[in-house]
Amino acid sequence: MAVVLISGFMADETLWDDLIAPLEDFGPVIPLALREGETIEEMATALLPRLPERFHLAGFSMGGYVAREIARLVPEKVESLMLIATSARGDTEEMIRQRRSALKSPPERFKGLSRPAIQSSLHPDLKDDAQMLARVRDMGLRLGGHVFHRQSALARSGDIDQLSKITVPTLIISADADMLRSEEEQDELQYGIRGADRASVQGSGHMIPLEQPRALLSLMKSWLAKNTTT
Repeated sequence: MAVVLISGFMADETLWDDLIAPLEDFGPVIPLALREGETIEEMATALLPRLPERFHLAGFSMGGYVAREIARLVPEKVESLMLIATSARGDTEEMIRQRRSALKSPPERFKGLSRPAIQSSLHPDLKDDAQMLARVRDMGLRLGGHVFHRQSALARSGDIDQLSKITVPTLIISADADMLRSEEEQDELQYGIRGADRASVQGSGHMIPLEQPRALLSLMKSWLAKNTTT
């Protein structure tokens, strides 16, 4: 059995650095970033060739949308699903406008996510933490301007009406101080996916894998232990 970890908007594979070694207790860990595709469906399809025969699947933020699409495309391969700081809602017109307003400069001039954008994704106690700000910004820089343009231009239509098609065991993980995703959005995921469990990480903003990796790891390991078949 393997564990596949899908990163979110302008987050590369290093998002999971603090979790990879401990999760190897459950098998090979495969961190993936969303470098290809202009829609959620295209992103999911682009990752399919890199997936093993059977795996646990975790998706963070935008990666949660992609993880759900994979669970619908190849349910026979997915042992369990972990949705971290994500949503099933489509983008609002304001969200689309804000992201696309950043596309006025060519990809070659991309210098990473802005400080206010990064701060909005962090717990208030970390909004001026230079190391954390740099870690988030550096992920975007490594992905580069072309990926930024593709991800920013994407308009998620949402999949609330498709949640019932997910039949694998699912855990929904949120954070108590996430300013980007609401508790109502977590309710929608839980109610839409039959039998889904739910957990919350305390003392974290949206970037749970970076802000509270130990707490997240504890939840993930408990879930994996309960949902791993031999």
